[in-house]
Amino acid sequence: MGASPSLKPSPKPANPKPKLGLRAWMNRVLVECDRAAAGFDADAVHDLRVALRRCRSLADGLMAIDPDSSWKDMKKAGRKLFQALGELRDMQVMAEWIEKLGVASDSTGDSAGDRLSGDRLSDDRLSGDPVAVKLLNHVHTREDACKQHAFKDLHQFDRKQWRQWTRTLPQRASRVRPGSVVYLHLALEKWTAAYDLHKHALRTRSQVSWHALRIGIKRFRYTVENFLPRQHALWGDDLKELQDLLGEVHDLDVLWATAVEILAFPDMESQSRWREKLNVERTKRIERYREKMVGRQSLWRVWRAELPSGPQLRAAAMSRLRGWAGYLDPDFSHSQRVAQLSLLLYDGLKDAGLLTPNPAPLNLDPDWRAVLQAAALMHDVGKAKGQENHQKTSYRMIRGLARPLGWSARELEMAAVVARYHRGALPRPRGKTMQLLELPDRPIAMELAGVLRLANALDTRHGHSGNKKENESALRLEVSLQDGCVLVRAAGYSALDRSAESVAAARHLLETVLRRPVLVRTLRSSPQPLKGPHR
Repeated sequence: MGASPSLKPSPKPANPKPKLGLRAWMNRVLVECDRAAAGFDADAVHDLRVALRRCRSLADGLMAIDPDSSWKDMKKAGRKLFQALGELRDMQVMAEWIEKLGVASDSTGDSAGDRLSGDRLSDDRLSGDPVAVKLLNHVHTREDACKQHAFKDLHQFDRKQWRQWTRTLPQRASRVRPGSVVYLHLALEKWTAAYDLHKHALRTRSQVSWHALRIGIKRFRYTVENFLPRQHALWGDDLKELQDLLGEVHDLDVLWATAVEILAFPDMESQSRWREKLNVERTKRIERYREKMVGRQSLWRVWRAELPSGPQLRAAAMSRLRGWAGYLDPDFSHSQRVAQLSLLLYDGLKDAGLLTPNPAPLNLDPDWRAVLQAAALMHDVGKAKGQENHQKTSYRMIRGLARPLGWSARELEMAAVVARYHRGALPRPRGKTMQLLELPDRPIAMELAGVLRLANALDTRHGHSGNKKENESALRLEVSLQDGCVLVRAAGYSALDRSAESVAAARHLLETVLRRPVLVRTLRSSPQPLKGPHR
């Protein structure tokens, strides 16, 4: 069955396709404010609400990666105007539905769909239907009051501040490129939330559940449209159709509720007739939605197949955590080097049989190596709020993160604890922080914290400038057992350098958990063969 014709007004004459992206939508808000102020006609109100909704939706997604408070401020600034325009838009849409449904079965035989491209109908065309007349009178009265309210909020909208955000926020957003795995992970979050709403709507079939599903699909659509250009090219038309179908279902539900509330029906016959009209149009749209979204060939399956799963999901989650830390950490290049050194040290100790072995890998088993990497990447995020005791701040900030898909709450808690003890007081098995971990995880946390402490101290480039090649050359490390001691050879380390003092202190925790001395020595570069003259 094909899609039934929409009963909404005809689209405006085709304009050039609007540019996507945060800067374009934020500038569009300012343009549409001027259009709306000229009289709040239906198209201008709709376009301004769309632009505001896009900006607020983009802010929602970017807030999950970039915790800068400007995102929240921008959302708040647009919310009041968006809500003021919401009731006005509802009245305008409702008027169009009433006009079309009110004459949908008149003596001319025209249907609402047949007159989709026609002009707004005059009230005298509806004079034979007292329900439509009463509804229209109510809507026009409310529309006038809503315009006055919207004018007041539009006048109070701080355009100067909004213009400033159009310069600063897109610049922050550009640090993560469109199409990256970070945005794939974000889209999967939106897909998961929308799919849960889909299952709930099919189970309950309530008006509230269908409306919530529409909002969930809309959020997924905006994420795909603005952050995943390749997927949007494939999915954009379907997503728009689904959003429109469910939007029209909501319009019909609101129209019926309004008619009941204002006692628009003079008798049972007129009430039954309008109920039947609305049910027919509503059922068409629900059936069209089910046709596309239920069964083995549903679009839910198509979309999910393109989003991360398995190892790709774990990698995407790590990229998400890396991106979050990168926005907060004032010296994130240091944390990235520490993460690489931590993994080198962890792998060397594991190969030597010195670390607690992981159980046989299963889907639900924690990946302690990934936990260590995440803790290293995030260990200095607390510096965004001050240097003093930043390890404690980092711990609280990591624990406050929404758990990324692909990670367990157990792993995120462990990463927070490991980051907490990258410096400062040593972890105590009976300390308050350690008590929050499961009993078998506590010795593992101490091992990982010991690795991170030493790796943090071994970053000899910390606080020094240097080109990328020099920094990468310092990230070499070898681990071996020698006469009962753990011998760590690190490139760039010198026992005569001031950093050796920090290394000596940092190795103490690792020595405690391994129950053997840890010696740090310089890793010599392999001699380069001499290049003789060409013969």
